[in-house]
Amino acid sequence: MTGYQMWTSYYTMARKEFVRMIRIWSQTLLPPIVTTSLYFVVFGSFIGSQLAAIEGFSYMQFIVPGLIMMSMITSSYMNTVSTFYFAKWQRTLDEILVSPTPNWIVIAGFISGGMIRGLLVGTLVLIVSLFFTHLVIHQLAIVILAGILTTMLFSLAGLVNGIFAKGFDGISIVPTFVLTPLTYLGGVFFSINQFPEFWRIVSLFNPILYMVNAFRYGFLGISDVSIAMSFSILIAINVVLLGLTVYLFKKGWGFKN
Repeated sequence: MTGYQMWTSYYTMARKEFVRMIRIWSQTLLPPIVTTSLYFVVFGSFIGSQLAAIEGFSYMQFIVPGLIMMSMITSSYMNTVSTFYFAKWQRTLDEILVSPTPNWIVIAGFISGGMIRGLLVGTLVLIVSLFFTHLVIHQLAIVILAGILTTMLFSLAGLVNGIFAKGFDGISIVPTFVLTPLTYLGGVFFSINQFPEFWRIVSLFNPILYMVNAFRYGFLGISDVSIAMSFSILIAINVVLLGLTVYLFKKGWGFKN
């Protein structure tokens, strides 16, 4: 394929995902906004007003970056896993695979949909948060980079889940029993510096902790962990998942008979 043809293939897949996302906005964009708004009201306004400031910021300001990141993680993951599984189930994936489109273009097309949805949801939740608190941005470049790397990571993770899923239940097991617990324990609602030493050390093994703190540092300039370490872990996991995805596509694991 020529460069123009590869671009056309990628653009077609990404555009299809974007159009689908906008067409059913009440299912793809509205739910995370409503859910996060409830978090703002309950945890930020009601409970947060009774809590002391954390490193000079109100509790509401402290949790906003984590809640934005949580909505981005969930949206990017669920978009890719559901899109890929349905393409596999409806056999439309076969039409893509028999075309001369390289595997890496197909992978890029699927994960781009997840990244677009994750970043769009994150932006909308950020706008909604401004109705609840005054939010500052310490370093915009870090906010953008952390958002891109995180949505890419969970889009890839969703793609891997979609490859291995053998039924509709298979696309909900990981979000329910792995993703949700790790997200809630990833420093969204608290600082790990408030933990006893043992639990603080245990928390350091949660990769989502580093994503949330990198994002929070971009907004507030505070973090429980090293920013260099956070981005190193983000990049390393992305490389591993990308390599795994390319390998699975090459072998046709889970979708080629």
